[in-house]
Amino acid sequence: MPSSTIAFIILSYFVVLIGISYITGRKADNAAFFLGNRKSPWYIVSFGMIGASLSGVTFISVPGWIGDSQFSYLQMVLGYLLGYFVVANILMPLYYRLNLTSIYTYLESRFGFWSYKTGASFFLLSRIIGASFRLFLVANVLQITVFDAWKVPFWATVTITILLIWLYTFKGGIKTIIWTDSMQTLFMLLAVGFTVYYISDSLDLNFKSMVNIIAESDFSKTFFFDDWHDKRYFFKQFFSGAFITIVMTGLDQDMMQKNLSCKNIREAKKNMYWFSIVLVPVNLLFMSLGVLLFLFASKNGIPYPSQSDDLFPIIATQGYLGSMVTVFFILGLVAAAYSSADSALTALTTSFTVDILNSKGKSELELKRLRKKVHVFISFVLLAVILIFKVINNQSVISALFTVAGYTYGPLLGLYSFGLFTRFSVRDKLVPIVAVISPIICVILNYFSEEWLFGYQFGFELLILNGLITFSGLYIIHIRKPSQDKKNTLIISK
Repeated sequence: MPSSTIAFIILSYFVVLIGISYITGRKADNAAFFLGNRKSPWYIVSFGMIGASLSGVTFISVPGWIGDSQFSYLQMVLGYLLGYFVVANILMPLYYRLNLTSIYTYLESRFGFWSYKTGASFFLLSRIIGASFRLFLVANVLQITVFDAWKVPFWATVTITILLIWLYTFKGGIKTIIWTDSMQTLFMLLAVGFTVYYISDSLDLNFKSMVNIIAESDFSKTFFFDDWHDKRYFFKQFFSGAFITIVMTGLDQDMMQKNLSCKNIREAKKNMYWFSIVLVPVNLLFMSLGVLLFLFASKNGIPYPSQSDDLFPIIATQGYLGSMVTVFFILGLVAAAYSSADSALTALTTSFTVDILNSKGKSELELKRLRKKVHVFISFVLLAVILIFKVINNQSVISALFTVAGYTYGPLLGLYSFGLFTRFSVRDKLVPIVAVISPIICVILNYFSEEWLFGYQFGFELLILNGLITFSGLYIIHIRKPSQDKKNTLIISK
């Protein structure tokens, strides 16, 4: 398909997004930007969160990832359900009770200034890296399919990508994003569904035979109980999935900001329950697509790429399945990437404005000017990180994302656990030191684990260890005088 046609499709797509932004962003104030005036319909939030949680990483990496890990990722997805239950019944009620805009202000009331700034800073670091990974993925594909033919450099592609996101988020924020994310989720699921259909048709498979060939494939092995040293071991992945969900949803301003835009906690819980249930078959669809991609490549003599992330783009964009699949792939990829990146930009703007620059006491006009400046600043930061990632990337994007999250979200897990499940105060000024030392210890343990721990290999459970080390560090620096903030703890320590 000519690159000009692809560019026209993408441009048309963004015209629609900007149109939605114009409609939803009219008369939007700061409350609308940060929390959508707490009037978001729960079912719209729930559907849009599917795209935001999956992102371009899932869209491309999960189908390619099964070549090495088979269906073991489903073990993590099942763990997600436990994590979402914890978020819906422990964290969200707390946030609603405290009427929070930024969830990290909880840490200030619970521990103090330095704990608050530490939590917000770790979120900013985590989400900047995560959003950059996702945007890198889509920008790289756009570079190959469109901009290389026009001799446009990669940095210009990334700049255009971020500029388009900025255009439809700078005014309405969350009020706009809950609607654009829903549209983008729809496009992403349609793209995967149509790709599965066209591959099945080219392999002469009806629905029943398609299900059978996927189930009988060597790629479809799901549960791994044999070797606890293996990264795919069931309990490692299940509990890692649960804790990843707790930190990357429940302790993440990006995902929680959408939940906090619902009318009340009852509707926010309905959003979380339905979203988590639907996420299981959606991920199963992505993994099934992966099996079909490998089978199609094998049958048609297509060599497996060195980077498994490239398999789906190669088959979808190089004419193997026709131009219609290319169109759906481009729309699905752009939708998947932007559905997470746009909300990340808004959440980063919110956190930096509220948590780092301190929005308290500012007038409506002053706050509006400040957040607009921050919105531009964060956009430039994302641009810089994506360009750096272009230089250093040498592994599967999804694996890199969760590996980094294991280091940067661990201190957040430890901070919130200590705050919720103990009544102790801490020496607030020492909290940043604990939060930095914990990931460093995890890096060392991960590097030497096979040598020191009799061949043991850490997987995503490193996140749990990271949080435990942070929790232990906070206990070491705790003050025996109990915290007076009784309403923000769940268990009273004796």
